[in-house]
Amino acid sequence: MMKLAGPAATVCSPVGVRLFAREARGVRLTPEGMRFFARAEEALSLLGNTGERWLPRPNKAVVRLSVTPSVASLWLFPRLAKLEGNELHVELTLEHRLADFGEGTDLAIRCGKGPWAGVRALPLWREKSFPIAAPELAKQLGQRSDALSLLDLPIIHDSNIEGWRRWLSREGIDYTPRGQDRRFEDYNLVMDACAQGLGIALARPPLSDAMLAAGRVVAVSERTLESHVAFHLIRPDDALRSPAIEFAGRFLREAGHDEETIAAFTAPGRAKA
Repeated sequence: MMKLAGPAATVCSPVGVRLFAREARGVRLTPEGMRFFARAEEALSLLGNTGERWLPRPNKAVVRLSVTPSVASLWLFPRLAKLEGNELHVELTLEHRLADFGEGTDLAIRCGKGPWAGVRALPLWREKSFPIAAPELAKQLGQRSDALSLLDLPIIHDSNIEGWRRWLSREGIDYTPRGQDRRFEDYNLVMDACAQGLGIALARPPLSDAMLAAGRVVAVSERTLESHVAFHLIRPDDALRSPAIEFAGRFLREAGHDEETIAAFTAPGRAKA
C-alpha cells in the first residue's frame, strides 16, 4: 500500500522498502529504489531471453546428465558429439554434490567406492595412478624417481589426498600436505597446474591420457598404484527413459564395456509405486 504524508512523503513498496520520495518539485528514487529497479530490469531482461536461450532442440531427445567438471572436460567433451549423434541432446549439470534423480536427472557420473542405496552404479574404469610432471620440471629430477626425490618438489592433489598417501606409503613415507603443496577441488585443475610446472601430480588414466599423449606432462616414475576409488555411471532404480538407455549404451561402449554388462545396467529397474 502506498502512503503519502506531506510534500516530501516517501512511497513504500508492499514489503515496506522505500522506493521513491515525493518532493516539492516531483519524485526522486531513493537508494533502495534505484537498487530495486536495477534488479527488476535485470530480471525482466533475463525472462525476455529465456525462450531464446532454452529452446528445445528440434527432433532430438534430451538426456539429462549430472557429471563432475573433471570428467566433463577431460573425457566427455572430446567424445560428446559422437555420443549424441543426430538423435540425442545431452543437457549437462556440472556439480560435485550427490545427484538428485527426483529433479529430472537421468544419469550421473561420480567418483567413490560404492555401492550406494537407492541407485544402480557401474564402475567405468579402474585407474592405475603414477606420478607425472611437466617436461621441464621432470628434468630437475633427472633419473631420480624415489619418493624422497619427488618430495623435493611441490605435490599437487585434488580434494582427496588418499592417492598420494597410498603411493608414498609404499616407500615408508607418511605423507601430510606441506606449505609448498597445492590443492585444487577439480582434477582438471590439478592437470592444468601440473602441465604449467607448478608441481608433481598423480596421473589418473583415462582422464590424464590426452595430456600424456600430447607431451604436456610426462611420467616421472614407473611405479603404479591401483586407485582405491572409481568413477561410476549411476542411474536411479526406477526404469530409465529410452533416450537415457540409448545414451548409457553409447557411453559404456566408449568406456570399454561389453554388451552383456551394458544390458544388465540398462535393464528395467523397480517400477514406481
